[in-house]
Amino acid sequence: MKGTHIHQAPRLLGIIWPFVAVVILQVLLAGLSLYTLSAVRAYVAGESLWSKAQKDAIYYLNLYAERPEPRFLQRFHQAIAVPQGDHELRIALDQPTPDYAAARTGILQGGNHPEDVSRIIWFYSYFRNISFMQKAIAYWDIGDDYLRQLDLLATEIHSSFSSGQPTLEQVNEWKARIATINEGVTPAAKAFSDALGEGSRVLLKVLLISNLLTAIFLITMAWRRSSKLLSQRQAFASALQAEKDRAQITLASIGDAVITTDVDGNILYMNAAAEQLTHWQAASAQGLPLSALFSLLDEHSDEDARTLIEQVLAGSLRGGAEHARLIQRLDGSTVSVNLVGSPILSDGQATGIVLVLHDMTQERQYIANLSWQATHDALTGLANRREFEYRLEQALNGLARQPGRHALMFLDLDQFKLVNDTCGHAAGDELLRHICAVLQSGLREGDTLARLGGDEFGVLLENCPQEQAERIAEQLRQAVQSLHFVWKGRPFITTVSIGLVSMALAPGTLEASLRAADMACYMAKEKGRNRVQVYHADDSELSMRFGEMAWIQRLHVALEENRFCLYAQEIAALSDQEGPGHIEILLRLHDESGRTILPDSFIPAAERYGLMTALDRWVVRNVFQVIRQCLNEGRPGPLALVAINLSGSSIGDDKFLDYLQRLFSEFEIPPRMICFEITETSAIANLGSAIRFINELKGLGCKFSLDDFCAGMSSFAYLKHLPVDYLKIDGSFVKDMLDDPINRAMVEVINHIGHVMGKRTIAEFVETPLIEQALQEIGVDYAQGYLIERPQVFTCDSLQRQRIAARPLLQRAPGTFR
Repeated sequence: MKGTHIHQAPRLLGIIWPFVAVVILQVLLAGLSLYTLSAVRAYVAGESLWSKAQKDAIYYLNLYAERPEPRFLQRFHQAIAVPQGDHELRIALDQPTPDYAAARTGILQGGNHPEDVSRIIWFYSYFRNISFMQKAIAYWDIGDDYLRQLDLLATEIHSSFSSGQPTLEQVNEWKARIATINEGVTPAAKAFSDALGEGSRVLLKVLLISNLLTAIFLITMAWRRSSKLLSQRQAFASALQAEKDRAQITLASIGDAVITTDVDGNILYMNAAAEQLTHWQAASAQGLPLSALFSLLDEHSDEDARTLIEQVLAGSLRGGAEHARLIQRLDGSTVSVNLVGSPILSDGQATGIVLVLHDMTQERQYIANLSWQATHDALTGLANRREFEYRLEQALNGLARQPGRHALMFLDLDQFKLVNDTCGHAAGDELLRHICAVLQSGLREGDTLARLGGDEFGVLLENCPQEQAERIAEQLRQAVQSLHFVWKGRPFITTVSIGLVSMALAPGTLEASLRAADMACYMAKEKGRNRVQVYHADDSELSMRFGEMAWIQRLHVALEENRFCLYAQEIAALSDQEGPGHIEILLRLHDESGRTILPDSFIPAAERYGLMTALDRWVVRNVFQVIRQCLNEGRPGPLALVAINLSGSSIGDDKFLDYLQRLFSEFEIPPRMICFEITETSAIANLGSAIRFINELKGLGCKFSLDDFCAGMSSFAYLKHLPVDYLKIDGSFVKDMLDDPINRAMVEVINHIGHVMGKRTIAEFVETPLIEQALQEIGVDYAQGYLIERPQVFTCDSLQRQRIAARPLLQRAPGTFR
């Protein structure tokens, strides 16, 4: 067959080469004709632009002669530029060596389309000596001469207007000359247009005759060669048979099952893949109806009552869309396939159908694996958090419809990080697998064990009374504790903390149930680990933890929405020697409804869950912004010392110290204006960090105050190591000092020790004149409380209010006792 092809190729070329040659000639001639006609069209378009431009030029020059407005002259120059560009074209191309760049510029100035530039230059270069073109160019030159006269007249008119107001006679003369030029240029333009029109008509006739002769030649050649083409018909039939054979081989080789039938559904052909899919041999199946091979089982067959053959003939199973079907073979086995079918058409009539069936078994298995991976933990094979929350939500929905008893457990391994840190993650993974096996063995059939992440697990006990749930939880705890895990000769003791919630007692939402179990687990951790903590709705300790957790989200939102605000409260001197006092900055929160919340409500949650440093940063930045505003306003008189409270977490954070130093530099705040207050408890708990923190900032010029002194650890031994400037006597001693001699003695001792160490003392909770008088008698330096001032919104006025000078008690204004 290969040799036949090689032998026949030159004969075929010998047959068709005249057609190829004539077609090429016809294409070239047609292309040349179209190009020439396009060039003529471009000239006609240029002539239209030229005629319009000369009329516009005459019109605007006439207006300018009547009213010497610059816009008329400008319009004239714009119009005269078009024929001037066409004139430049002729000058450039009429040179012995044509200047094509200048010609291109002239054409574009004449307003022609950029794509017509090459055609105009080509046509002018090769057709200018033809009679009709010479005649057109002659009229073109006459028109250009009139327009040159018009341009000179425009220059004359402009010069006359520039030198003074012309007479009416001059204006009339100009208009007469313009009319004369118009009478001369209009016939020239018309003659130029007529010459172009005559030439284009002649050219069109020539081109039509040429194309007609070429077509006649082509028909003649086709007639002579037809007999030779007929002789090739048998060769083409042979080639077609060969192509059919190749198609059969291709169908037999592809991996999808291919079945063809007649219009009645009787099988005509099956490839090897179809034999394997249907468990039928092609020879045995030929002539049988398609239903003998398999039947459809899936839901699509119920929706569509038509047979498979009818669906294919109707075009319902064409390619381009997924047609998933489940077929059942004669042996009862089923297989999922993607089915595509098309009718076989002959002269517009269906003569059969072709079915292509792709076995979806592997794809379905792959999808099933992906689905499993999406709902299970890869390491342990347990359900993951997403699947666990889905099952828990289903259980909660079931409780809403019908009462039941379910239990939820959170399990957190104790000291699991120790295994990873000492032996690596491979050891940790192996331990997790062992623990999963232990936990699974301690659960009932139908219970859900899930890995929620890291070393955390969740258990859903459905239809389980609380007493039984507590027993299961304790059994799981003991089972984990009994696990002896050894890694490379090193033994580890494993324990687990468990939080248990009866879903009949817990809040009925998914989020609330998870939070309750998490909090119960957290409490088990706090109480010493390796225990089961059962959630009770009336548990005050759990309720407090719930409240703190709710505050965390609210604090995050408040920081994002900038809903915190600053208040200032005066700290006044109790003696003349101390001079004016200073102010302490107090933090408040505006909640979602606009109410003002005191810090006692949210500070415990912020301290427990690590938000205090963020709050301290917000406070310091906003205080510095107010101080900077006051300094920029240049208010007279000194500004007060500002006391800012800092938490223990901020004191131990090196990044916070760097942050403060950057703020001092950014806002250019004098450090001597700032006093930082730290509590005695946080200072002693982080003594080394506190001393380093205080020394760094005192080196800049800041002052420090030790707040709530003697309310916590109350060790005077620590005090000598803390280089603070002020001691704040805790208000719990001050408010009852008149009725409790011990509290008064504590105030006296703290004041005396503070003075011995060179520190100033500040008494809190000064709310009555008698307490103030007692503090003056003891010798306390400063007082703070509602007697002195109630907290006010912190503004520039807070920094410059007239301080209360120390004076006899009876001389105070009545309003200060409120």
